Amino acid sequence: MKTYSLFFASLTSILLASCHPDIDFDATGTFEATEIIVSAESNGKLFRLDAEEGVRLKQGEEVGLTDTVQLYLKKLQLQANMKSVDNQRPDIRKQIAALQEQLATAQRERARVENLLKANAANRKQLDDWESQIAVLESQLEAQRSTLYNSTASLNEQSSSVAIQMAQIEDQLQKCHIVAPINGTVLAKYAEPGELASVGKPLFKIADTEHIFLRAYITSTQLASVRIGMEAKVYADFGDDNLKTYAGIVSWIADEAEFTPKTILTDDERANQVYAVKIAVRNDGIIKLGMYGKVKFRTDESD
Repeated sequence: MKTYSLFFASLTSILLASCHPDIDFDATGTFEATEIIVSAESNGKLFRLDAEEGVRLKQGEEVGLTDTVQLYLKKLQLQANMKSVDNQRPDIRKQIAALQEQLATAQRERARVENLLKANAANRKQLDDWESQIAVLESQLEAQRSTLYNSTASLNEQSSSVAIQMAQIEDQLQKCHIVAPINGTVLAKYAEPGELASVGKPLFKIADTEHIFLRAYITSTQLASVRIGMEAKVYADFGDDNLKTYAGIVSWIADEAEFTPKTILTDDERANQVYAVKIAVRNDGIIKLGMYGKVKFRTDESD
């Protein structure tokens, strides 16, 4: 048992890289991550919420569901309305077919009378009567077409209105499904199944603990030599002089100075104002949020 303990202690010492008493660090800070508070997007009873603290979730993974009954019933009602509108849509071709047939018959009769008139077998009044009848039928046909087209246009507008309402319901139904917005670990859970959810109510907090950053502070003197995109060495402080080294990239530099936080040490003890910087680090699962860290921007020097 003693042998295993000694082996474990030795292995831990190697992993944490022991101590670095000879390094002159440029800045210190704490590790942070991108945190997102996921809130309810719909009202109703919370049926399910599988976002337990410490669980790692994938982006887009469904973890919960709120009541969808009323929305589903509304969707069924809109589908019935859509079917009713479609059934009212007139078949223009069939409804004008009778008038078109009458018009065609009248036109044939007029042509026949014209031929008879040329042979002096008919009089002018007969031709005028057929032309008058054709004019009446054409007017009736045009009026019926106009009425049917207007009716169809009105029904199309109703159909579009119902379709928009259905799209809104579909969107609301989709928002009843609670999903993880990013790949990350659940930090806190604020609600339980059975509770009444409302729009904007916090449900859980998730953070990307794989891509974290060290938030440190530098003086105005150091600011001249630090730039976004430059490489840096980050040291996670596990206590008892145990540090582990990580490669880091400066991802952000504050535009404005602020007073030195009491928990932060700088090279210049007399500095009253500092600039916050973020150094992006790829976490191997060992670094915990809130842990202290140190950074060295001059990576060309020996550690």
